Amino acid sequence: MTTGTNIRPLRPGQRARLLVGDVEGGPTRLVHECAGSALEAPNWSPDGRWLVYNHDGLLYRIAADGSGGPERIDTGGVTDANNDHCLSPDGATVYLSAGDWHIHAVPFIGGEPRRVTNEHAPGPFRHFLHGVSPDGSTLAYVGVEPFEGDEWGYRNIFTIPAGGGADTRLTDSAAPADGPEYSPDGEWIYFNSEHGAKAPGHAQIFRMRTDGSGLQQLTADERVNWFPHLSPDGWHVLYVSFPPGTLGHPADVEVILRVMGPGGEDPRDVVALFGGQGTLNVNGWAPDSRHFAFVDYPAV
Repeated sequence: MTTGTNIRPLRPGQRARLLVGDVEGGPTRLVHECAGSALEAPNWSPDGRWLVYNHDGLLYRIAADGSGGPERIDTGGVTDANNDHCLSPDGATVYLSAGDWHIHAVPFIGGEPRRVTNEHAPGPFRHFLHGVSPDGSTLAYVGVEPFEGDEWGYRNIFTIPAGGGADTRLTDSAAPADGPEYSPDGEWIYFNSEHGAKAPGHAQIFRMRTDGSGLQQLTADERVNWFPHLSPDGWHVLYVSFPPGTLGHPADVEVILRVMGPGGEDPRDVVALFGGQGTLNVNGWAPDSRHFAFVDYPAV
């Protein structure tokens, strides 16, 4: 089997475990595990049948009930997928970010990829996908541009038509932003940002209207909060909470998966685990809005 170039080695004795959690606090369920290199970032297919994840630069699907083994999704010439991928609302298309820093569309049944994103002069410009609008027409992504000599220094939120077309910049700030995702009603984009932070890296959860207006901060605590994911019924926001003082979203740290209401109401802990990067980068909610997929990385 062809192996991709986006490979994340695990430590000796460490494992990557694909799990299903319960928002009501029920026990977690193991779906699949591996050693050697990390699997990351599960999506749940809209029909409830499949979990989709990346591993060694390739995409795989596995039955959500754990029956059967992983099946590779043919992504043609794209063999360096990272952990930023989403499914279209009808489940027919997988959108993924790749090592060429572009976003591509691939049929869920497999096939040749179609590049969605544009070239940006003078560059470099890097695209990291995170969200698909409820009607499937628009993608939300993080655009990374150079800033003050740092090629990764300017990280803002953009949208682009899923079929290709002009980009729309929604934020334009030196405060890093990441993880943009649409609410199920299509009214909001949720994301994490260091907007207003008094210390570097202190990301919190925000939302804004899909035209970039109406910015609201939803969390304001001592922890570093990333990757908000809306449940299909719109009642829950699941996110990964890093320890105070964390810079970015590193791997191999003690993190907490938290859930709150869509307006930031009643945040509470759901699962504590060893993970971080790869655990919850993309939306892994089940269609029932009760269960969700995630990955932990326990070490011996």
